Amino acid sequence: MSRVQLALRVSDLEGSVAFYTRLFGVEPAKRRPGYANFAVAEPPLKLVLIEGDGDEPTRLDHLGVEVTDSAAVEAATRRLSDAGLATREETDTTCCYAVQDKAWVHGPGGEPWEVYVVKADAETLTPAEDSACCGNAEGAQPQSACC
Repeated sequence: MSRVQLALRVSDLEGSVAFYTRLFGVEPAKRRPGYANFAVAEPPLKLVLIEGDGDEPTRLDHLGVEVTDSAAVEAATRRLSDAGLATREETDTTCCYAVQDKAWVHGPGGEPWEVYVVKADAETLTPAEDSACCGNAEGAQPQSACC
């Protein structure tokens, strides 16, 4: 099963977790410092909340499609590349407290999209807290510190 991912940068993580718990009727699937994600069955959605700065309004961080395995990431990478989209691949990268394989593309408005698989849990947000992993495809500005 694949599902769409929506990653939001929020200034009030606890308030956002409470709101989305009520909205979707599910508890977060993962909670870490500055981070929460929801695995919503209906509609099929991976909602990621990343703690932002101070009192900034909530904003889109990035979008994605979660797939079942690395072969699906590889197939998506080939399909996107064959369609003429600039892709950037990452394998065994630590992002969002998970080890992932992923491919990045950007939409016409610069919005970052990832096709990814979660391979294992990780103890850190990123390999180094100052590294960027989400939305940082070649030629684009980093959108966040993680996904």
